[in-house]
Amino acid sequence: MRRIVVVGNGMVGARFADEVRRRGGARLTVVGAETHPAYNRVLLSTVLAGGIDPAAIALPVADHVDVRSGTAAVSLHPATRTLTLADGTPLPYDDLVLATGSRAWLPPVAGVPGPGVVGFRDLDDCLAILDMARPGARLVVLGGGLLGLEAARGLAARGVEVTVVHPAGHLMERQLDAGAGAVLAEVVAELGVQVQLGVGAVSWAAGTGLTCDDGTVIAADGLVVAAGVRAETTLASDAGARVDRGIVVDDRLRTSLEHVYAIGDCAQHDGAPAGLVQPGWDQAAVLADLLTGADPTARYRGTRAVTRLKASGIDLTAVGDVHADDDTVELLRLTDSRRGRYAKLALRDDRVVGGIMIGFPDAAASMIQLHDNGSPAPSDRLALLLGRALPGEATPTSDPGHLPAAAVVCRCNTVTKGSLVAAWRAGATDLTALRGATRAATGCGSCAGTVEGICAWLAATDTPAPTRDESHERPVAAAQLRERAVRAESGELHERHSRAIQLPDCAVRSEESTHERTEGAA
Repeated sequence: MRRIVVVGNGMVGARFADEVRRRGGARLTVVGAETHPAYNRVLLSTVLAGGIDPAAIALPVADHVDVRSGTAAVSLHPATRTLTLADGTPLPYDDLVLATGSRAWLPPVAGVPGPGVVGFRDLDDCLAILDMARPGARLVVLGGGLLGLEAARGLAARGVEVTVVHPAGHLMERQLDAGAGAVLAEVVAELGVQVQLGVGAVSWAAGTGLTCDDGTVIAADGLVVAAGVRAETTLASDAGARVDRGIVVDDRLRTSLEHVYAIGDCAQHDGAPAGLVQPGWDQAAVLADLLTGADPTARYRGTRAVTRLKASGIDLTAVGDVHADDDTVELLRLTDSRRGRYAKLALRDDRVVGGIMIGFPDAAASMIQLHDNGSPAPSDRLALLLGRALPGEATPTSDPGHLPAAAVVCRCNTVTKGSLVAAWRAGATDLTALRGATRAATGCGSCAGTVEGICAWLAATDTPAPTRDESHERPVAAAQLRERAVRAESGELHERHSRAIQLPDCAVRSEESTHERTEGAA
């Protein structure tokens, strides 16, 4: 059996291990520098907000995998196919997979790092922030991107006095235009978050606060830095791999080093949006197919990802080129700042090339579907902008049982309604089994309500198959259910990729990435 070694026990490394285990045919060792078992990093903002216990975000451990937590890899030797660990142990491999992710970027601010300063990158950071987040405490969040706003919203929900300091003219300037940024600022202000735009941080002093470049001093008990990340490429770079913003890979996820591959945030592929977990999971499946021989023709062709702000009380979705604005573009806008709503669509040749939706979940669903499928937009532009259902389609707020079989319910794991139905009929006849068989709602968890609705609809309308393997009289394992579901779906839903509704409530961000520039120095 081939020896596959994975460096990185995060969401992407753990997913790759599970994909390999499902296919079999390899001995797998996973090396992770963090002492914690693999966990869902996307849910750290939910932990910060008090919506979930830290222990509940742990990811399932794949069977028959040698997982070495708290073990850092310090050097890579492609010529001998050996990885050296921090304790000096040499680890031989046939294939090496780098899933090292990214590291927090600290802006050049006097006093950073220092007392009272915490980044927001991993579980230890989250726990350190929680120690500071006493009701009535005053905290400053440096960075008004996705990560910073999610942290600020979570802290405000705990009764903390929060101020976001952001050097750009509006929030989330990479994903939003100025109009959407202005509406978002009003929404977060109503949720208890103060926002300082167009100012940079100069210095931090524990016991005093943050001094800004306009001369103001924001009194605070602590500083949370969410100013961006950098791909973790040190191991690959030191070994001679080609590195740019990340470790450069091709469609087979190969680096420039023999038998060395890279996936997730550390990898740079032209079709992979930075800072999202979905591309990493897509890459994990492709690479598992290749390295186990399950599908030698598998290739990673890119991911059409959706940006969604995962913060309580805010429904924000952005897709494509939100800044498209030239003579070939038709722009539609609707601003309802009083109600915290904003809608924008950019169309070229009658196709959606970009869009932003704040407070319009149904319009976001239609926007994503049109953008992903490249199908023509309906002539009734106002109906589209307001989120009325496309002809013949159900909306995500209607009865989930009436969604088409091809509707993508869980975008993180590309799980369609048809996949859920097939898994149910294969024996996964309760919510836990359904999630285990399909992985639905195990990413950001935002699709949980829709999955629960489909589960309830199936329980009321469908006659399920037995949940036990009658030939052996034992419960059917999740992997078996997943395999049955795939087989059932392949026969029943052969056209599921031809036209899929992409629900916006399961688009996720792993960490905000700023490889080409930083939030703190924009």
